Amino acid sequence: MPETRGLVLVVEDEPHIADLQRRYLTREGFGVHTESDGAAGLAAARRLHPAAIVLDIGLPGLDGISFCRALREADDWTPVLLVTARDEEADRILGLELGADDYLTKPFSPRELVARVKTVLRRAAGPPGEPVLTLGRLVLDPQRRTVLRDGGPVELTGTEFNLLARLMRHPGRIFTREQLMSQVWGYAGYRDGRVVDVCVSQLRAKLGDASPIRTVRGVGYGATDRPA
Repeated sequence: MPETRGLVLVVEDEPHIADLQRRYLTREGFGVHTESDGAAGLAAARRLHPAAIVLDIGLPGLDGISFCRALREADDWTPVLLVTARDEEADRILGLELGADDYLTKPFSPRELVARVKTVLRRAAGPPGEPVLTLGRLVLDPQRRTVLRDGGPVELTGTEFNLLARLMRHPGRIFTREQLMSQVWGYAGYRDGRVVDVCVSQLRAKLGDASPIRTVRGVGYGATDRPA
């Protein structure tokens, strides 16, 4: 049996969309398992331990938001790519707050879906050979993808880790929201900074008074060894 890039779990209740996602992901070398409702999808995630999950928000039974919450409450940090309808902005933001790594809004190109899956997996792997970063009371290891606060571990989503790493690599530099959307999420030219604000808020809550993140009003965010 040929080796694949990894297993992607697709949880989608519209059969034609699920089949399209499966075909394009398979074509790119991924193994694909599909489920059509949230409860079955969550059971599959726990059983199969996929490399990534493509998760529709509007699922029957257990919806995508509840699915994501259950996953993260069980300390399962598998990268999650949310698929949302245009009128589900509040759910999309809530999904990101609960630990989803990225999202796509219907309708979308299957090629973009594949690109997004590759991106969240690449972010999770991290660049080879990067040294450990220390800033204030935090120690971030890009290879092990771990963060320590005062010597104790901090559980972060993949996107939260990537955002913190981006800021810690350049202490004192201020990034605009648009720059962070491009460098962390991969959305070139995307100007809606609320996604960044949500992620920063979640990071600050998890890091507490050890957070190095500094807000420059009207500009963006940076990191300092003097926590705000």
